[in-house]
Amino acid sequence: MDYQALAELLFPDSTATREEMEARYPARSLPEGACVTRIGPSPTGFVHLGNLYNAVIAERIAHQSGGVFYLRIEDTDQKREVGGAVETLISAMSYYGVRFDEGATADGESGSYGPYRQRQRREIYHVFAKWLTAQGLAYPCFLTAEEIDAIREKQTAAKENPGIYGPYAETMRSLSIEEIRARMDAGQPWVLRYRGTMQEETIEVTDAIRGTLSMPRNCMDFVLLKSDGIPTYHFAHVVDDHLMRSTHVIRGEEWISSLPMHIELFRALGWEIPVYCHTATLMKLDNGNKRKLSKRLDPELALSYYQQEGITRDAVWELLLTLLNSNYEEWRLSNPETSYFAFPYSFQKMSISGALVDLDKLRDISKDVLSRMTAQDLYDQLLAWCDTYNPDFAALLRRYPERSVAALGVGRTAKKPRKDLETWKQACRFLSFYYDETFTVTDSMDEQCEPETRRTFFRTYLERYDHSDDSTVWFDKVKAITDELGFAVKPKDFKKNPGQYKGSIVHITNMLRIALTGHANAPDIHEVSHVLGEEIVRARLARFTQE
Repeated sequence: MDYQALAELLFPDSTATREEMEARYPARSLPEGACVTRIGPSPTGFVHLGNLYNAVIAERIAHQSGGVFYLRIEDTDQKREVGGAVETLISAMSYYGVRFDEGATADGESGSYGPYRQRQRREIYHVFAKWLTAQGLAYPCFLTAEEIDAIREKQTAAKENPGIYGPYAETMRSLSIEEIRARMDAGQPWVLRYRGTMQEETIEVTDAIRGTLSMPRNCMDFVLLKSDGIPTYHFAHVVDDHLMRSTHVIRGEEWISSLPMHIELFRALGWEIPVYCHTATLMKLDNGNKRKLSKRLDPELALSYYQQEGITRDAVWELLLTLLNSNYEEWRLSNPETSYFAFPYSFQKMSISGALVDLDKLRDISKDVLSRMTAQDLYDQLLAWCDTYNPDFAALLRRYPERSVAALGVGRTAKKPRKDLETWKQACRFLSFYYDETFTVTDSMDEQCEPETRRTFFRTYLERYDHSDDSTVWFDKVKAITDELGFAVKPKDFKKNPGQYKGSIVHITNMLRIALTGHANAPDIHEVSHVLGEEIVRARLARFTQE
């Protein structure tokens, strides 16, 4: 077989050489030790937590080393592509603060190593497909879907590995150039397959996360180019990561089984193999058992879930960092006010077992994140979220900006600030009592005092209420009324001698909280009163003097 003639037959329009491609995409000029990483999502319309999980790793490794982090769109599967998916993905990454140095953008691309969309790189792939063909390492395969199905059935019956290799590839491998030309002239579709070897051999690859991986060498005649001339993931990955000069390939562990094919291609093309980093699968607990997060069963797999719930990007980042490095939580405790971007991320601290996504833990992290924010920052970010997801509440925030900021500041000046807020969605519910438009009483006062005592208490409280009282004077008045009504001022006295009192001051203050906020569990009454203002306080309490 004249392989050079075959290469010219298959790729008559490909005139560039591999040397010209190397010159077009030269080695990057970066400091020693700088890493070049990327994410390569498919535009399927579903942006999931795994995309962000791997993006966080790639971004940290690149930027902590003074390197480059870029976005490549792997759009070779046209059947699964969804319109607008690229824009959705880029928007989601932007929302979560993932900063790309180059790559695809919503309206084009930025950088010198593009195109960054694989379907636009057809000419580049064909250069190397032609070169492999000319070396006798690739050949056209005209097997139909029905013929491949028949081969698979035969292999299944014989309990052999499925695929096109060895004797199952021989018919196509042995076609003469005249037979190939005749089939092409007849319009028969073909794919380009890599010519695998049946040589028994074990390869070893050092994975940055998993250590040394040993596996059988590739023996498959896997597809390089599909019948439309677009590459498979296997071929595109190798060509793109070489020409874009990726130093590290960060991807999910589901790709480990494909590693022999990729190593084979890198070696066949004479290129340096990047550092592979296969990350653990995202898992969840389901009835006490770990299982893989499911697109169909688990809404928390979608990144949009966290946006809709109003979980801040910082909380999501911190959850992912706890999953990615076992020492992150210890570092956070020692550096409570430091940005998570300062955390020294390391492959060596990554787990190879499934990463457990715990939503309860995420909400606790979110509480911590929100507790560290200023009231004004909380207001600004809550308003931005409400503009998209709760416009009615956004209108209240805009109508009462000073009251809203003051409400968000309640309990935040203490050494250990309150952690009432966990998500923006929950914050809307929690803050609703500050506005008459959304105020409702949900807890019952019947558990605190009987009706006549309630009426007496609120009448007396309003008679003595002075909005200018500081918290000490105010509380002294509450204690005096408590005592007058036959309630224990000290809760422990009531516990010791319950028969001597109608209740304790806890029952009295709970009534006040319910009257002012609608809930027995609420922030400091004195602070809340001064956020609401005297007019609202008197109006709300007056309702209970007549009940």
